[in-house]
Amino acid sequence: MPAEPTNLNTLDPLATFRFSVDIGGKNWLGVFTECSLPPVEWNVEEIKEGGRNDYIHQIIGHRKAGKVTLKHGLTKKYELMSWYAEMMDENYKNYKKTVTITMLDSEHKPVLRWNLQNAFPTKVTWPELKTGDNAVAIQTLELAVGHVEFEQNPS
Repeated sequence: MPAEPTNLNTLDPLATFRFSVDIGGKNWLGVFTECSLPPVEWNVEEIKEGGRNDYIHQIIGHRKAGKVTLKHGLTKKYELMSWYAEMMDENYKNYKKTVTITMLDSEHKPVLRWNLQNAFPTKVTWPELKTGDNAVAIQTLELAVGHVEFEQNPS
């Protein structure tokens, strides 16, 4: 007879709509509606051995560069716009920030956390402005990401 799990709640899938974003130590800079986390992927170098046609050695290479995409509603807090403006002005002093994305459970307690080190904006897509629409102004921010740290059950 197979063993039964002692806590079935740990098997419940986590909802993706509960998350918080902290950029450079400043939480709640906007209402973030979407977040696509960067994939963690490595380059693989293939080495063919002479005389062997049935086997190829695969050697791990460098980690591929990752990007994160955030969508958020424009607000009257302009810290994010100031960050973009610094980049557009080619002011590269202190332009890299730590972006922390925390996934929350149904009780809004943190369950997973990604710390994205040395992130900086590479692309900003502004919202479409239409007089006939009654929609929230959503902009897209794409960030290049350096080192990725992953935390399980953060406190």
